[in-house]
Amino acid sequence: MRLVVKTKRVIEAHLSNSSVRALSGSMVAYEGQIEFRSAGFGGGEGVLAGLRQRATGEGLSLMECSGNGVVYLAHEAQDVTVLDLNNETLQVESEQLLALSGNLTTNVTFAGLRGGMSGQGLFTTTVTGTGQVALLSAGGPLIHLEVSPQYPLVVDPDAFVCAKGQLTQSFVTDVSWRSAIGQGSGEAFSLKWDGVGVVSIQPAER
Repeated sequence: MRLVVKTKRVIEAHLSNSSVRALSGSMVAYEGQIEFRSAGFGGGEGVLAGLRQRATGEGLSLMECSGNGVVYLAHEAQDVTVLDLNNETLQVESEQLLALSGNLTTNVTFAGLRGGMSGQGLFTTTVTGTGQVALLSAGGPLIHLEVSPQYPLVVDPDAFVCAKGQLTQSFVTDVSWRSAIGQGSGEAFSLKWDGVGVVSIQPAER
Protein backbone atom coordinates (compact mmCIF):
# COMPACT_ATOMS: atom_id res chain seq x y z
CA MET A 1 0.00 0.00 0.00
CA ARG A 2 1.46 3.31 -1.07
CA LEU A 3 0.15 6.85 -1.45
CA VAL A 4 1.56 8.64 -4.49
CA VAL A 5 0.96 12.25 -5.55
CA LYS A 6 -0.61 12.08 -9.03
CA THR A 7 -1.04 15.84 -9.49
CA LYS A 8 -0.98 18.64 -6.95
CA ARG A 9 -4.69 18.01 -6.24
CA VAL A 10 -5.01 14.22 -6.72
CA ILE A 11 -3.29 11.29 -5.01
CA GLU A 12 -3.17 7.64 -6.01
CA ALA A 13 -3.62 4.91 -3.40
CA HIS A 14 -1.90 1.80 -4.80
CA LEU A 15 -3.51 -1.30 -3.26
CA SER A 16 -2.14 -4.82 -3.44
CA ASN A 17 -4.46 -6.95 -1.33
CA SER A 18 -4.38 -4.07 1.15
CA SER A 19 -6.49 -1.11 2.26
CA VAL A 20 -6.44 2.63 2.86
CA ARG A 21 -8.69 4.88 4.92
CA ALA A 22 -9.81 8.04 3.16
CA LEU A 23 -12.20 10.93 3.66
CA SER A 24 -15.72 9.77 2.82
CA GLY A 25 -16.67 10.85 -0.69
CA SER A 26 -13.10 11.65 -1.73
CA MET A 27 -12.85 8.86 -4.34
CA VAL A 28 -12.94 10.43 -7.82
CA ALA A 29 -12.00 7.26 -9.80
CA TYR A 30 -10.59 3.78 -9.32
CA GLU A 31 -9.09 0.91 -11.29
CA GLY A 32 -9.12 -2.77 -10.40
CA GLN A 33 -11.10 -4.75 -7.86
CA ILE A 34 -11.82 -2.31 -5.04
CA GLU A 35 -14.41 -2.52 -2.27
CA PHE A 36 -15.62 0.44 -0.24
CA ARG A 37 -17.15 0.51 3.23
CA SER A 38 -17.61 2.97 6.06
CA ALA A 39 -14.66 3.20 8.44
CA GLY A 40 -16.43 5.31 11.07
CA PHE A 41 -15.04 8.46 12.62
CA GLY A 42 -11.44 9.56 12.94
CA GLY A 43 -11.65 10.24 16.67
CA GLY A 44 -11.20 6.63 17.73
CA GLU A 45 -13.39 3.59 17.22
CA GLY A 46 -17.08 2.81 17.33
CA VAL A 47 -19.81 4.58 19.27
CA LEU A 48 -17.35 6.36 21.56
CA ALA A 49 -15.79 8.06 18.54
CA GLY A 50 -19.17 9.32 17.38
CA LEU A 51 -20.01 10.69 20.82
CA ARG A 52 -16.60 12.35 21.07
CA GLN A 53 -17.08 13.97 17.68
CA ARG A 54 -20.45 15.40 18.69
CA ALA A 55 -19.05 16.73 21.96
CA THR A 56 -15.92 18.32 20.51
CA GLY A 57 -16.83 19.15 16.92
CA GLU A 58 -13.51 17.57 15.95
CA GLY A 59 -13.67 14.43 13.85
CA LEU A 60 -13.96 13.11 10.33
CA SER A 61 -16.02 10.55 8.47
CA LEU A 62 -13.79 7.90 6.89
CA MET A 63 -14.25 5.16 4.31
CA GLU A 64 -12.06 2.10 3.84
CA CYS A 65 -10.94 1.20 0.32
CA SER A 66 -9.59 -2.35 0.03
CA GLY A 67 -8.56 -4.80 -2.67
CA ASN A 68 -6.22 -4.67 -5.64
CA GLY A 69 -5.86 -1.66 -7.90
CA VAL A 70 -5.53 2.11 -7.74
CA VAL A 71 -7.90 4.56 -6.05
CA TYR A 72 -7.74 8.24 -7.02
CA LEU A 73 -8.53 10.62 -4.17
CA ALA A 74 -9.24 14.37 -4.15
CA HIS A 75 -11.40 16.86 -2.25
CA GLU A 76 -12.78 20.22 -3.39
CA ALA A 77 -9.80 20.88 -5.68
CA GLN A 78 -7.51 21.47 -2.68
CA ASP A 79 -3.78 20.86 -2.87
CA VAL A 80 -2.53 17.55 -1.47
CA THR A 81 0.67 16.78 0.43
CA VAL A 82 1.78 13.30 1.55
CA LEU A 83 3.79 13.02 4.78
CA ASP A 84 5.62 9.93 6.06
CA LEU A 85 5.37 9.15 9.78
CA ASN A 86 7.89 6.84 11.46
CA ASN A 87 6.56 5.98 14.90
CA GLU A 88 5.60 9.64 15.31
CA THR A 89 2.58 11.69 16.31
CA LEU A 90 1.07 14.33 14.06
CA GLN A 91 -1.34 16.91 15.44
CA VAL A 92 -3.69 17.90 12.63
CA GLU A 93 -6.91 19.72 11.86
CA SER A 94 -9.37 16.90 11.12
CA GLU A 95 -10.84 18.68 8.10
CA GLN A 96 -7.40 18.71 6.48
CA LEU A 97 -7.02 14.91 6.49
CA LEU A 98 -7.56 13.17 3.15
CA ALA A 99 -6.12 9.67 3.62
CA LEU A 100 -4.28 7.41 6.07
CA SER A 101 -2.23 4.31 5.26
CA GLY A 102 -0.11 1.92 7.25
CA ASN A 103 -0.21 1.29 10.98
CA LEU A 104 -1.72 4.61 12.00
CA THR A 105 -4.28 5.34 14.71
CA THR A 106 -6.34 8.50 15.21
CA ASN A 107 -7.67 10.10 18.36
CA VAL A 108 -9.13 13.37 19.61
CA THR A 109 -7.32 15.09 22.46
CA PHE A 110 -7.98 18.19 24.56
CA ALA A 111 -5.73 21.03 23.45
CA GLY A 112 -6.57 23.52 26.18
CA LEU A 113 -8.85 26.45 26.76
CA ARG A 114 -9.35 29.15 24.20
CA GLY A 115 -9.08 31.79 26.87
CA GLY A 116 -9.89 32.60 30.44
CA MET A 117 -12.84 34.79 29.49
CA SER A 118 -14.68 32.34 27.26
CA GLY A 119 -13.55 29.12 28.92
CA GLN A 120 -14.20 27.38 25.59
CA GLY A 121 -12.39 24.08 25.14
CA LEU A 122 -10.36 23.36 22.04
CA PHE A 123 -9.71 19.86 20.71
CA THR A 124 -7.36 18.46 18.12
CA THR A 125 -7.00 15.26 16.12
CA THR A 126 -3.80 13.24 16.49
CA VAL A 127 -2.42 10.62 14.09
CA THR A 128 0.12 8.24 15.63
CA GLY A 129 2.27 5.39 14.33
CA THR A 130 4.08 4.48 11.13
CA GLY A 131 2.62 5.11 7.69
CA GLN A 132 1.57 7.86 5.32
CA VAL A 133 -0.81 10.76 5.78
CA ALA A 134 -2.31 12.75 2.89
CA LEU A 135 -3.18 16.31 3.90
CA LEU A 136 -5.32 18.95 2.20
CA SER A 137 -4.49 22.64 1.95
CA ALA A 138 -6.44 25.53 0.48
CA GLY A 139 -4.86 28.29 -1.58
CA GLY A 140 -1.74 26.33 -2.51
CA PRO A 141 0.65 23.68 -1.17
CA LEU A 142 1.51 23.40 2.51
CA ILE A 143 4.09 25.77 3.94
CA HIS A 144 6.42 24.05 6.44
CA LEU A 145 7.82 26.30 9.18
CA GLU A 146 10.54 25.13 11.56
CA VAL A 147 10.28 25.84 15.28
CA SER A 148 13.30 26.07 17.56
CA PRO A 149 13.78 27.14 21.19
CA GLN A 150 15.23 30.43 19.96
CA TYR A 151 12.38 31.04 17.53
CA PRO A 152 8.91 30.08 18.80
CA LEU A 153 6.17 30.35 16.21
CA VAL A 154 2.75 32.04 16.36
CA VAL A 155 0.18 31.12 13.71
CA ASP A 156 -3.40 32.00 12.86
CA PRO A 157 -5.57 28.99 13.88
CA ASP A 158 -7.48 29.31 10.59
CA ALA A 159 -4.24 28.74 8.66
CA PHE A 160 -2.89 25.95 10.88
CA VAL A 161 -2.89 22.46 9.32
CA CYS A 162 -0.54 20.22 11.34
CA ALA A 163 2.42 20.04 13.71
CA LYS A 164 5.06 17.40 14.38
CA GLY A 165 7.98 17.17 16.78
CA GLN A 166 8.76 17.97 20.40
CA LEU A 167 6.39 20.91 20.54
CA THR A 168 4.28 22.59 23.20
CA GLN A 169 1.15 24.47 22.16
CA SER A 170 -0.24 27.48 23.99
CA PHE A 171 -2.67 30.28 23.19
CA VAL A 172 -1.98 33.96 22.68
CA THR A 173 -5.14 35.95 23.37
CA ASP A 174 -3.99 39.57 23.07
CA VAL A 175 -3.94 39.46 19.28
CA SER A 176 -3.93 43.04 18.04
CA TRP A 177 -3.34 42.29 14.35
CA ARG A 178 -6.85 40.86 13.91
CA SER A 179 -8.36 44.18 14.98
CA ALA A 180 -5.94 46.01 12.71
CA ILE A 181 -7.18 44.17 9.64
CA GLY A 182 -10.82 44.17 10.69
CA GLN A 183 -11.32 40.50 11.58
CA GLY A 184 -13.93 39.91 14.22
CA SER A 185 -14.62 41.50 17.55
CA GLY A 186 -14.62 38.45 19.84
CA GLU A 187 -11.85 37.05 21.98
CA ALA A 188 -9.30 36.61 19.20
CA PHE A 189 -6.46 34.19 19.77
CA SER A 190 -3.50 32.64 17.98
CA LEU A 191 -1.62 29.38 18.45
CA LYS A 192 1.92 29.59 19.82
CA TRP A 193 4.38 26.73 19.37
CA ASP A 194 7.52 26.28 21.48
CA GLY A 195 10.18 23.58 21.30
CA VAL A 196 11.67 21.75 18.32
CA GLY A 197 9.62 20.63 15.34
CA VAL A 198 7.75 21.66 12.21
CA VAL A 199 4.39 23.41 11.92
CA SER A 200 2.62 23.35 8.55
CA ILE A 201 0.16 26.01 7.46
CA GLN A 202 -1.97 26.66 4.39
CA PRO A 203 -1.82 29.96 2.45
CA ALA A 204 -5.57 30.55 2.93
CA GLU A 205 -7.85 30.80 5.95
CA ARG A 206 -10.75 28.48 6.69
